[in-house]
Amino acid sequence: MEKQYMPEQTICGIDLGSRSVKIALMGERIRGAGLEILRLESLDTIRFYREYGRKQGEKLAIDFEALGLPVVDCLISTGYGRNTLELAGGEAIPELKAHVLGAIYQTDLKDFTLVDLGGQDSKIIQVRKGKMIDFMTNDKCAASSGRYLENMACILDVPLEELGQYAEAPVELNSTCAVFGESELIGKIVEGFPLTELAAGVNATIVKRILPLLRAFVGDILVFTGGVAHNQAVGKLLEAGSGKRIVIPQEPQFNGAIGCCVYAEY
Repeated sequence: MEKQYMPEQTICGIDLGSRSVKIALMGERIRGAGLEILRLESLDTIRFYREYGRKQGEKLAIDFEALGLPVVDCLISTGYGRNTLELAGGEAIPELKAHVLGAIYQTDLKDFTLVDLGGQDSKIIQVRKGKMIDFMTNDKCAASSGRYLENMACILDVPLEELGQYAEAPVELNSTCAVFGESELIGKIVEGFPLTELAAGVNATIVKRILPLLRAFVGDILVFTGGVAHNQAVGKLLEAGSGKRIVIPQEPQFNGAIGCCVYAEY
């Protein structure tokens, strides 16, 4: 996604995820006129550090030229890696703040509950009048994350895109642990359940783990972000199970990186 004009100010937002690094390049022609997305890029986290970063004292310097990015006027970072390695020439902001700002920018909503399911963690954030008033995070267990879906898709030998198509007649999966869940799924395969029901069961399990957490959060709208938001079945089951309207931004996986850019306008 690229614009052909040269903005007066170029901002780079980087979300240092546990599984992937998301980069958003945004710009504005006239100060205060609003940001537009110029480019979005996702890279494997290990590859990003190995090929495009170099240690500069106690900080990490990004090789923007190697990334094919222009020199930027402002660099803001957030995410899983924010607490372990600070980016040279940039500012780090809290992950929750970045995701709230990104969701507001992408949806134009000010009152909602944000459900972000990423590669290895999950976040639920209550937003009222554009401000975070409550939150819950889980970075200790991968059971309701993209990593869980990746592992289960591998066991079922289907692409992630296909896994996300199945929501009907889910097989019952009760394990609350991602590791034990794999053994339980294999057991269901041995019992002879069809692929469609097995895949639906995997998607339903993600939702079953999230719904109890949502009881503490009020409101009629859920903004669903993170890589798991690309799974259509999870979105459908989450809407049915919660009774709330699901809003998925155009770029759910880049929400944190976009929020970093939005922060630079403040």
